[in-house]
Amino acid sequence: MNSRTHQQTEQIPIRREQPTVAAPLRSERRPEQATQMLGNLRPEQATQMLRGKLRELADATPHDRTVVPDPPLEKQVQAIENAMDAIAELPTRRATDVPFNDRAQQLFHRRILIVDDEETNILTVQAYLEGQGYQEFVSTTDARHALPLIRRDRPDVVLLDIRMPHISGLEILRCLVADVETRHLPVIILTAASDPGIKKEALDLGAMDFLQKPVDPHDLIPRVRNALLIKSHMDYIAGENAKLDAIVRRRTEDLSRSRQQLILSLAKAAEHRDNDTGNHVLRVGRYAGIIARHLGWPEPRVKMIESAAQLHDVGKIGIPDAILFKPGRLDPDEWELMRKHCAFGKAIIEPVSEPDLQKLRSHTRIGADMLHVRSSPMMVMAARIAQTHHEWWDGSGYPIGLAGNDIPIEGRITAAADVFDALSSERTYKKAIPREKCFQIMLEGRGTQFDPQVLEAFFKGAKEIVEVQIALMDQQTR
Repeated sequence: MNSRTHQQTEQIPIRREQPTVAAPLRSERRPEQATQMLGNLRPEQATQMLRGKLRELADATPHDRTVVPDPPLEKQVQAIENAMDAIAELPTRRATDVPFNDRAQQLFHRRILIVDDEETNILTVQAYLEGQGYQEFVSTTDARHALPLIRRDRPDVVLLDIRMPHISGLEILRCLVADVETRHLPVIILTAASDPGIKKEALDLGAMDFLQKPVDPHDLIPRVRNALLIKSHMDYIAGENAKLDAIVRRRTEDLSRSRQQLILSLAKAAEHRDNDTGNHVLRVGRYAGIIARHLGWPEPRVKMIESAAQLHDVGKIGIPDAILFKPGRLDPDEWELMRKHCAFGKAIIEPVSEPDLQKLRSHTRIGADMLHVRSSPMMVMAARIAQTHHEWWDGSGYPIGLAGNDIPIEGRITAAADVFDALSSERTYKKAIPREKCFQIMLEGRGTQFDPQVLEAFFKGAKEIVEVQIALMDQQTR
């Protein structure tokens, strides 16, 4: 036994070149297999595996390493020899042996993290995998370093021991699952325990697979390969999803710009036919957004009312020019027709029924696609605004005579925005009212014309409203 240990320790480099060294091999080990195995190991690994354990004898016999090792050490040396035998028996895949497709070649460059408090286990597993062509490895015997290594080196699969000092493998697994960046990282559990409860807990936490210690290379290699294939597919899908997200984002931005241009064109067709009211529709939209924001609306809905409020007077398309641009006050009949612009606006914007949409689509795709936009949430909001922005809080408004909270909140907000802009802007029939006087008139309408809460939000945003008014002021009002 002394001789054999001595020869294996001192002659490992010789065995790499000469498989027929004098050191006796077990009867089932074939010399050519041992040579093949050692060809797959780096010299320093083989030396470290054997000498690292035998060096423990130096303290007892500093001048003689041929002393018979104690049983635990002998078992570890035997385990290393068994691992060497298993490596030698595995089929090796070299680039010169068979042609590999690109994906298989890429797997060999995927990074593998091994976490085990026994260095012998790490070296054994790594040797098995290196024998198959895998090249990228990270390892640690200190479980406390596992999570920092994962964050730093971003491995593609983790081989994780369960029972380790300081932190257990299950605790590490819990941390991985809790982090959105690592919750889908494939983890293969290494365990010598046969307790089914541990396996169930690990699987419940998200472990992908199990390997029983001592690790059988015939189990290890396909499981690692499968885990890496899954990770490869996940990375591919994530990459494709990112591309699709970018495309959808660009298309959505294009659609949003096109819709905004359509809304503005339609609004100006009604409110701006002779350029008399200039930027009125833009200002009302911005004022409505400011009021909504101070009412606590979420930003997406604020943006929605900014667009929808611009269509508040779209029904004026149905009003004759002689009435719309009359330089003086309207007579009762003219005023009655003018009041109908609210109903006209609702009819123009409200969603088209599906049967009517299909009929139109059979005639013209472009027309149908334009009207299909009318079924969007923003256009539904715009229809409510067009119909109700002249309703009063006390019920004395038109066209329906709604009161209080029966008036849609969008209509109440736009009513305040529209009245302030009408007061502070010049018209063919009146001069612009000074800003402070406009604020006083608005305040006087609290509880009668305007919703008190809406008016409170209006005054909270008064500074922003004035900034918008100045930025979008019509030429004749300057």
